[in-house]
Amino acid sequence: MNYLTSSKKQIFTNEKKRRDQQLMEIPEEYIRKIIHIDMDAFYASVEQRDNPDLQGKPVAVGGSKERGVVSAASYEARKYGVRSAMASAIAYRKCPGLIFVKPNFDKYNEVSKIIRRIFLEYTDLVEPLSLDEAYLDVTENKKGIETATKIAKQIRNQIFEETQLRASAGISINKFIAKVASDINKPNGQKTIMPDQVISFLEQLPIQKFFGVGVKTAEKMKRLGIFRGADLKKWDQVLLNREFGKSGSHYYNIVRGIQKSEVKPNRVRKSISVERTFSSDMLNPVEIENTLRALVDSLQKRIDKAESKGKTINLKFKYFDFERQTRSSSFQHFTNKKPEIMNKALSLLQDSPPTKAIRLLGIGLSNLETENVDEYVQLTLNF
Repeated sequence: MNYLTSSKKQIFTNEKKRRDQQLMEIPEEYIRKIIHIDMDAFYASVEQRDNPDLQGKPVAVGGSKERGVVSAASYEARKYGVRSAMASAIAYRKCPGLIFVKPNFDKYNEVSKIIRRIFLEYTDLVEPLSLDEAYLDVTENKKGIETATKIAKQIRNQIFEETQLRASAGISINKFIAKVASDINKPNGQKTIMPDQVISFLEQLPIQKFFGVGVKTAEKMKRLGIFRGADLKKWDQVLLNREFGKSGSHYYNIVRGIQKSEVKPNRVRKSISVERTFSSDMLNPVEIENTLRALVDSLQKRIDKAESKGKTINLKFKYFDFERQTRSSSFQHFTNKKPEIMNKALSLLQDSPPTKAIRLLGIGLSNLETENVDEYVQLTLNF
């Protein structure tokens, strides 16, 4: 009995040493208390909340049986393989009982404001990613709650009390790991990756889940024998830079739990854009130009509301076969003037007209005139 007790103590001691060693691998300045809150099937959940007839049924927000794109899908629809950004016709084939609902972004915005207000009750360091998700830095919090895990649970409960909507959360030392963690116990759950668990977690993480690793990069990594974080960690920085350019240094750091990106309350907006999906494919040049003019009008309203200026005009086509093409052209100066934007957009269209019938046309202003605002709060280590 004493032998068994002694063996167990030794196992626990060895495990503690291993975790302490892993924690030492991450520089202290990169360990913070970050929460990623992600609303569960936000648009669809709002519609189900407001219409009892939709509850428990497969719902798609956006599109129709014949055309368009799914903006959001309820969990009942996701069981059939329906996903956001999927063509509506494909979604309907996967789920013949799918109910399509027209989006109401004014309503979603109002709900999002309630959720944002709740976040700000706990910390001013809130970085929204969209209407339904955000990062929170609670290294220090307004309510003096001891752990980030408790804060996340309290926020989720408060969101439900005030909106009757569910949220999931991920908690860890940086934005990347918190975001990955928020998917683990979805829907209506949360997951904490403790500081001394980070290295083991990253070593087991599939390479395609790493921040900054897209589909093509993941394919290349797998050809090189990199399937999980542990495989990536075997590569030194020089070799990664040789194979992946500037991104190599990022991959080298991220697999070691080092992410320099802080939670930015005044998140830099990268672009302002509008787009329109047509009820039938369009090829007539006059109709396309008229649609573009209308889109510029809508874009101008968004630019004025954002009180922003930009240098680059981006034109986007999605063809009838879902192939996408973009064209861009830049000014030598920042602008928010409608005549300049209109002339540049029309020039892009005339210089590079669509080569086949299009189902979607979009225009955006990027390379915006913005200011970076960074904030830093001293570390406290209790998750």
